[in-house]
Amino acid sequence: METTTGTKGGTVRSALVIGGGIAGPVAAMALQRAGIEATIFEAYEGPAEAVGGGMGIAPNGLQAFDAIGTGEAIRAASTPMHAIVLQSWNGKRLAEFATLPGLPPQRFVLRAELFGALRRATEERGLTTVYGKRLTGAAEGPDGVTAEFADGTTATADVLIGADGIRSTVRRLIDPAAPEPRFAGTAGFGGLVGPTGLAPTEGVMHMAFGKRCFFGWQVFDDGTGVWFVNLPVPGPLPVAEQRAGGAEHWLARLREACAGDATPAEQMLAATDPATLLFAGSTENMPCLDRWSRGRLVITGDAAHAPSSSSGQGASLAAESAVQLARCLRDLPLPQALAHYEALRRPRVERIIKATARTNARKAAGPVARVLRDALLPPMFKLMKPEKSAWQYRYPIDFDAPVTRDVSTAA
Repeated sequence: METTTGTKGGTVRSALVIGGGIAGPVAAMALQRAGIEATIFEAYEGPAEAVGGGMGIAPNGLQAFDAIGTGEAIRAASTPMHAIVLQSWNGKRLAEFATLPGLPPQRFVLRAELFGALRRATEERGLTTVYGKRLTGAAEGPDGVTAEFADGTTATADVLIGADGIRSTVRRLIDPAAPEPRFAGTAGFGGLVGPTGLAPTEGVMHMAFGKRCFFGWQVFDDGTGVWFVNLPVPGPLPVAEQRAGGAEHWLARLREACAGDATPAEQMLAATDPATLLFAGSTENMPCLDRWSRGRLVITGDAAHAPSSSSGQGASLAAESAVQLARCLRDLPLPQALAHYEALRRPRVERIIKATARTNARKAAGPVARVLRDALLPPMFKLMKPEKSAWQYRYPIDFDAPVTRDVSTAA
């Protein structure tokens, strides 16, 4: 990986990156390329590659990974989705969203595989990840910021970057009054299935608005498959509570929720080994924040903007923001860099989050709303012009281009 020598106009030479999920490693690699020394601090005692289910990587996300030279590793860890087909509970096709002309297909990747690919990429670049470091505070001075960890240790650098997820500690340090994540009405589960006995779906992800839940599935060319469920629940359901209920309990509940729908849910759920059930916790998103930075502290990824999983954009937006933050820190003095980063990213991410909120409401629809939804969606989708959504997916980043103060194309 080619590294930019020094910084063009920035004053930052070193960074503490809090969080080793997606945005953290991407930020560290982008900072390194920008000539800024970065160290990752992760609260888990080791790589958290058994956490979470699957996710989509949109074309714009691949463009962000390509900007720092990790795109091929992400492609190798994922599977293409050439189209997404939406249907109602009785099998009626509501819409099909194919890959837009001139864009690569979206990719499906297990969170564990994505985490692993990013961890290996940081190791190959000689970046350090320090595990077992739970941030508790930060002290700013005229020449730097010192991170304070629960084990009594500290670390100091020019800037502290919070890539610590939707329940970010850094976000609370920046603004103690910042809102908490907002529950989106469902809990997520997923599974990998060996031989499914089903025909391959030819690179198509199918998704069904069921009578009692939202079910998605894809069968690969070798007959194996993957599925996920968004199950409406009355309140937040963290991963720890899901696991406490037991995999067999949840599989039985999911089979009940999917019963009667015209999907292969019954067959795929029955073929799922309880030991491999993936718990994804509650679907949540972040309300718009008043501020993303203060002094030498700044947040990125889900800590700053977290659309729910319905958007298919969470990981992609996190990668975009992490790369753009590094470019701003490379080219502008610290206060201006953080202000410009927020101005560059906020309009785009908030526009996507707003669109996602409507999708979540459809997934958690009640009996009456479900009838209206299934009646109204087909004509709505027929009127939609796919090119109108292209703004989400076309977001090339020229890493080496100087950062300017023109943010007119940010959204």
